Amino acid sequence: MTAPRVLIADKLSPAAVDIFKNRGVDFDIKVGLSKDELIAVIGDYDGIAIRSGAKLDKDVIAAAHKLQVIARAGIGVDNVDIPAATAKGVVVMNTPFGNSITTAEHAIAMMFALARQLPAADASTQAGKWEKNRFMGVELYAKTLGLIGAGNIGGIVADRALGLKMKVVAYDPFLSPERAIEMGVEKVELEDLLARADVITLHTPLTDKTRNILSAENLAKTKKGVLIVNCARGGLVDEVALRKLLDDGHVGGAAFDVFVTEPAKENPLFGSDKVVATPHLGASTSEAQENVALQVAEQVSDYLLTGAVTNALNSPSITAEEAPKLKPFVALAEKIGALAGQMVDFGISAIDIAFEGEVSKLNVKPMTSAALAGILKPMLAEINMVSAPAVAKERGITVSESRQEVSPTYDSLMRITITTEKGKRAFAGTVIAGAPRIVEVKGMELDAGFSPAMLYINNLDKPGFIGALGMLLGEAGVNIATFNLGRVSADEDAIALVGVDQAPDEALLAKIQALPHVKEARALTF
Repeated sequence: MTAPRVLIADKLSPAAVDIFKNRGVDFDIKVGLSKDELIAVIGDYDGIAIRSGAKLDKDVIAAAHKLQVIARAGIGVDNVDIPAATAKGVVVMNTPFGNSITTAEHAIAMMFALARQLPAADASTQAGKWEKNRFMGVELYAKTLGLIGAGNIGGIVADRALGLKMKVVAYDPFLSPERAIEMGVEKVELEDLLARADVITLHTPLTDKTRNILSAENLAKTKKGVLIVNCARGGLVDEVALRKLLDDGHVGGAAFDVFVTEPAKENPLFGSDKVVATPHLGASTSEAQENVALQVAEQVSDYLLTGAVTNALNSPSITAEEAPKLKPFVALAEKIGALAGQMVDFGISAIDIAFEGEVSKLNVKPMTSAALAGILKPMLAEINMVSAPAVAKERGITVSESRQEVSPTYDSLMRITITTEKGKRAFAGTVIAGAPRIVEVKGMELDAGFSPAMLYINNLDKPGFIGALGMLLGEAGVNIATFNLGRVSADEDAIALVGVDQAPDEALLAKIQALPHVKEARALTF
């Protein structure tokens, strides 16, 4: 049998290279290839191991005729066209937890640098000045640290801050109260965090929900003199608004390792003596680089030699024998999960996934993983089927499965029930003619397919509602593709799931929400 071949396109540690050698995987090391050079050679390889240097866009992937796996040593995969890889049947993997300690320590270092003005004091002293009275710092002891994002990295930062005798408050919709107690932090809403925190650190991915989470409006709500640290992702903070508040004296200082545009040759924050800036060094320690390199070599070898899938961003953990039966139900689980995730705004404490009928006799683990990935994805863009169970456990979310061999209405039914601080929400779906369908929301039966963009509206069932909604959508130029209704009875609770050709904007949603008898209106994407 011919040994698989791997292209190592970015620098990996010798120990990682030894893993390929010892496990019988052929490899070539070709670092710093241009796009044209990559296109010329990638067709010869079964796998490719990269960091952030090699760019695998759709043209490179199109030339990868043998390629089975792309593995990124690190968490970010901005340099990989995942849809193109998926369309070509190439598994994309990353190593999401290998640099957590390093990134957390960098955030703590940046916090200290701000609190004691270390970079400016160092530059002044080395320039022969002795400006002892100029650099008046602040103690971190007894101050309140506000975490935006309390996952793996945020949890490590919290632990270190507690060791400094700081008080820690955390905003994270997926942090359960039980997990918050375990971490020793106080779970709060964002408004509360902004008002109370002396230092704010961000530890969340960049998604539509987290983009500019520290907007001009939210930055204005912070305490005077607040210190802001961002070692997570560029785009979480409105950089222009932050610079204005730094110049005005409302914000005491900012330490950024990440920027909206990178490499950051220019930036609104540059030039301020209240800013500490580093060139995306969060994962830059020898230990972290070694960890992720070893992980990526193991994962690529496992996949090419045994078919085992670890930390895949676009592939379920399903054997070849199971795939034909599981595929439509995995798709259903992910879509019902995505529906549930977009409908829940409060901290999730428990998720129950019930399988009824024929589906209960299958391997439900891939379906559970797909459902969890769908639920968590609105806030965690880099979540995937493999990492979702671990992330849910890390955040103190109890996940349970139940099986019932008979379903009263359908051959197979999948129901997801989410428990939050505000109560429970349930969503159910089935597969009809190979396609996933929504059949129950909020205890009400209906039958709706999934559209790329949808409107969810919960209202009292009163005459004239459908006409008023149609008029609003028509005036906004939003075309209705499908319209599905469920209700308790006339004058009582009703639900509309409307497939539309383009997602409604916030202004249109506000108008829908203002219609008589509307309780809730949301835009959904699938």
